[in-house]
Amino acid sequence: MIRLAVDAMGGDHAPIEMVKGVNLAIEKYDDIEIHLFGDENEINKYLTPSPRVKVIHTPYVLDMGVEDPIKELRTNPEYSMFKAIKHVKDGNADAIVTSGPTQGAVVGGTLILRRIKGMKRVAICPFIPDFTGRTRILLDSGANVEFRPEHLLDFAVVASIISKSYFKVDNPKVGLVNIGAEASKGRAEDIEAYELLKNNSQINFIGNVEPKEMMSTDVDVLVTDGFTGNILMKSYEGAVKAFSEAIKEEVYSSLRAKIGGLLMKKAFKNIKSKANPDVVGGAIIVGIEGVLVKAHGSSNAFAFSNGIRLARELAKEDIMSQIRVAIEALHNE
Repeated sequence: MIRLAVDAMGGDHAPIEMVKGVNLAIEKYDDIEIHLFGDENEINKYLTPSPRVKVIHTPYVLDMGVEDPIKELRTNPEYSMFKAIKHVKDGNADAIVTSGPTQGAVVGGTLILRRIKGMKRVAICPFIPDFTGRTRILLDSGANVEFRPEHLLDFAVVASIISKSYFKVDNPKVGLVNIGAEASKGRAEDIEAYELLKNNSQINFIGNVEPKEMMSTDVDVLVTDGFTGNILMKSYEGAVKAFSEAIKEEVYSSLRAKIGGLLMKKAFKNIKSKANPDVVGGAIIVGIEGVLVKAHGSSNAFAFSNGIRLARELAKEDIMSQIRVAIEALHNE
């Protein structure tokens, strides 16, 4: 049985959507046991009783706009998110799922679970689906503003393991996000990172990838610093949203357009479903000693249930053991 520590109180729509997501996951997967952290009275309003769900009363909620999560952890480790993370640290669960504040998850994962030996930085690792149904791994997308080239090599090795184990890609292609395809492009750190990636035998490095090509290039893993990655991810999300709204507005602009939209309805629906981030489930906080899935803060029940699915599958694959072995091998080269 896979044991999952789930934060019911983190997220814009907590605890309603989180608990409903738990209900969906429990119904779908018979090999999981969920330890649900949060206000017991609120949780029980929406929870479908199950012998595989245990509610652990935790009345404190980490605010989505928290400015200093380190201070909050030190002064009150009883927040539902931190308690769920500590549950894994104590060996009582195999993975964590939360929709709470991202920096809170990064801080909690780093200070409670600690970093994997050999990893100098943690990273936020989202899965980004495109309109063809292909999903790429991007990291870092916001955990670190400053970086060193060797950090990107660590990230590339970890993401390659995830791509192989979770997405079943035999030899994942790794690209370095940069302003040009040439090896000489970018900052000094980018040029040095290019050489480190190119000369490492653990990864299949294909070179630089320009942002305009990130969702069309034949690449499985995109590595970059957290500042660039966060802008890249949010720009893509914004572009997809703007494109969808523009299509909707155009369809309703005239009778002819409405008829055309009706004829294209199935095609539009298929495309939208392929790029739907709710299907992905969330990002992973990598580089720490445990599986921590950070579901989107605005997750609905469906999206949150997919975050639980993601945590379940990573735990089943024993992804942490694979990452530890790869990082140890990297730093022994």
